[in-house]
Amino acid sequence: MQVRLLGSVEVVVGGTVRPVPGLRRKAVLAMLGLHPGQIVSSDRLIDAVWADDAPATALNTLQRHVSYLRDLLGAKDTITARASGYQLVLGDEATDVLAAERLIRAGRQAADPQRTVVCLREAVALWRGRPLTGVTTLRWFAEQADRLDLLEHEAVRSLAEARLELGEHRQLIPGLEQLVAERPLDEGLHRLLLTALYRSGRQAAALERFQQLKRLLAEELGIDPSPALRELETAILRQDPALDTPDSSARIAVAGPPVPSQLPLATRAFAPRVRELAGLDAMLADSRAAGTMLITVVSGTAGAGKTALAVHWSHQVRRSFPDGQLYVDLRGFGGDKLIDPPAVLRRFLDAYGVPGHRIPAGSDELAALYRSVLADRRVLVVLDNARDAAQVRPLLPGSPGCAVVVTSRSRLTELVAFEGAQPVTLGLLTDGEARDLLARRIGADRTAAEPAAVDDVIALCARLPLALALAAASCVTRPELAIAEVNRQLRGSAGPFGALQSVFSWSYRALGPAAARLFRLLGLHPGPDFTAPVAASLTGVPVAAVGPLIAELLGANLLQESVPGRFGFHDLLRAYALDRAGVDETAAGLAAADRRLREHYLHTSVRAAMLLTPARQPLTGLAAAGHAIEAVPADRDTAVAWFHDERQALQAMLRRAADGGHDEHVWQLAWAVQDFLDRWGHWEDQVANQLLATAAAGRLGLPAAQGHAHISASTTYARLGDHDRAQDHLQQALDLFAGLGDCGGQAKVQYQLGWLCNRQGRHGQAVRHARQALRLYRAAGQPMMAARTLNSLGWGYALSGDFVRARPRCELALAQMQRLGDHAFQAGTSDSLGYIHHHLGNHELAIAHYLRALELYRGHDDRYYEADTLDHLGDAHRAAGDPAAARTAWAQAVDILDRLGHADAGRIRVKLAG
Repeated sequence: MQVRLLGSVEVVVGGTVRPVPGLRRKAVLAMLGLHPGQIVSSDRLIDAVWADDAPATALNTLQRHVSYLRDLLGAKDTITARASGYQLVLGDEATDVLAAERLIRAGRQAADPQRTVVCLREAVALWRGRPLTGVTTLRWFAEQADRLDLLEHEAVRSLAEARLELGEHRQLIPGLEQLVAERPLDEGLHRLLLTALYRSGRQAAALERFQQLKRLLAEELGIDPSPALRELETAILRQDPALDTPDSSARIAVAGPPVPSQLPLATRAFAPRVRELAGLDAMLADSRAAGTMLITVVSGTAGAGKTALAVHWSHQVRRSFPDGQLYVDLRGFGGDKLIDPPAVLRRFLDAYGVPGHRIPAGSDELAALYRSVLADRRVLVVLDNARDAAQVRPLLPGSPGCAVVVTSRSRLTELVAFEGAQPVTLGLLTDGEARDLLARRIGADRTAAEPAAVDDVIALCARLPLALALAAASCVTRPELAIAEVNRQLRGSAGPFGALQSVFSWSYRALGPAAARLFRLLGLHPGPDFTAPVAASLTGVPVAAVGPLIAELLGANLLQESVPGRFGFHDLLRAYALDRAGVDETAAGLAAADRRLREHYLHTSVRAAMLLTPARQPLTGLAAAGHAIEAVPADRDTAVAWFHDERQALQAMLRRAADGGHDEHVWQLAWAVQDFLDRWGHWEDQVANQLLATAAAGRLGLPAAQGHAHISASTTYARLGDHDRAQDHLQQALDLFAGLGDCGGQAKVQYQLGWLCNRQGRHGQAVRHARQALRLYRAAGQPMMAARTLNSLGWGYALSGDFVRARPRCELALAQMQRLGDHAFQAGTSDSLGYIHHHLGNHELAIAHYLRALELYRGHDDRYYEADTLDHLGDAHRAAGDPAAARTAWAQAVDILDRLGHADAGRIRVKLAG
């Protein structure tokens, strides 16, 4: 358990990072974290957290913030109340600041330079960005952030000095040049850079650097370099032996780490991807100019040449990475078991000579040591064949001098969105590129002699580099035959190329017309697999009629049944299917199939959404499904399973609809999937969808739909911790509904504003928004929503600690809901009353309300909120002095959340462990 301050303010419990919501809560935790083990008076806390803007209720609010932070840390004794204030009690390294200070101290005191380097690298790796991010708008914390910045700078400089002593002058130069650019007047950094340049045999460059500094000091400060630097210049001019690298015999025992060079051999069959290579060169140049680390994701179908491009380019630029080139095949796709990140990290650390006894077991510790080892180095990391962003993230270095090339069949949009990765998408080769590839492998004379046969090979290979390479290999191994003859034999063989295009062609031509059409149209499906209703919608025939066609494709090995009822095919077959669709289908036919596919997903997801949230107001204006076949879920569990199975396809269909200008489908599909994405924590997908939906509804002139999409975007941004964007979207929604004179829409915005304020700890403001929402819902004649808002008002009072006001409002809300038959929200209101009685000390009543909420949630088969209430029930049992009952409730909650695949399970596991 640790409080982290060297970056965003957050806590780590059981290896899981827990963000701290709200400026004031962050500030309270940061203040205690900067004085670990010390008693910080309440007056001092209030002064730092509120400065001159402290409310009259600051002391009560401080108490609530401390209570919240204790829950976040997982135990009450983590922050102890003293007579005059509070004390953070988390052990010797309660914060990353303490850990960094210990490592820096150990590094400076170590007699062994290599030990110094190890300690200082680990210390520097603890900085994750600007210290105290999230609270530096407060003056006192901004000053502390400056102090921690200075501590990092001193550690970095000490690390460079130790590495220079070890003889790592060549490896140091890129990092020192960057540091000097950031702090151009720091003479200590210049001294290190001049020495490293001289020891690397670059005497002239060292002297030029000195002259540049001399001019800069004269222009900026009107002074000369310090005597120590002038003496260093004289020593460089004299080539003083005292400047030479420390004696090599003395360095053997503390030699620097090896420089790995793990790139595979570049293939001669590399496709001439001139545009992509130039793009990678430009990305690297831009990242160097900006002082950032390049991360690029090379994506494309199987056989498109992703690995060949990554390896070819890496060989071209390897000299720009003198500290090593790392490579691993992550086996993200295919029959081999994928490699997990800890195994890769151990392999990389071993490549840098890290002794086995120093390699930790934990994933987080492995990643931290890896970043420490690569700190201040220029290393190229090639992560080939990645499955997803989660497999890649732990393998990203922290040094801006490094570069990472990831290849994947997926686009890894999370890396692009959150790590700033640059996408490179490989499509099929052009005809000219394909001819160049064949000419290099077969020979220019031979290909020039048979241009028609070469064109035939290119068509047969569908311009896929892998297929072309295999076809060329067949020609090279049989030089006595003409290309046309080899081509003719390949078409009917099961040889090396038989596993690819020739077999596809042969199998395809053996199909009946209806099965061949289904195969072609299946290339339009964007997901990893599909069901019979999807296939029926694509072709516009009944499910019963498509069953025999699927069986025919299975029999021809053109499809596989991955799990019962779900079918898929290899990416190469998908490419072939699309190629045949482009040839054998009309543009109108393809457009109609694509529309039927969109309608299938839209109508099925709308039905599934209403099963997931029965109390939701139905979508209006939904057009008929036409010839699309719905996959009608039988119940809520089936609907949830369908959403899980089809999530990738749904996201792809929504993006395709947006790209194709099908705005009506965009906002309606975003509406349909939003509850599922929100409930199961797919918030990045949700944000992307709702942004597309707001734009689409705006183009259609549907301000109400646009407003609701803004509300959904706001909710998701809030869950992601971006409260500013959340507030902005709610304001846009409020403007839209106000322009329409829509009291119900304005009420919903006020309701959400209250929810957002509660998340930020601004409970007084939340209460004011709930009051406005209540007034607007009553004016709009929506008594059910008014009752729900009354519960929200009571909840705001409860969170602010005013349980006397909270209780009657939630009780009245519950009575109104019972009268109106609003069973869905009775459960939530019972949960609110459980919380209120819990904090009033009425534990028996709290437990009774929680049990009633459980009964209602189970009656609606709402598994997530059942788990949420079990979590609260466990808290009440613990407060009532019944830890066994608490553990039982928490264990049941974890079991449900694990079945749902929900991240909240980890938070409750912490309570069980405690």
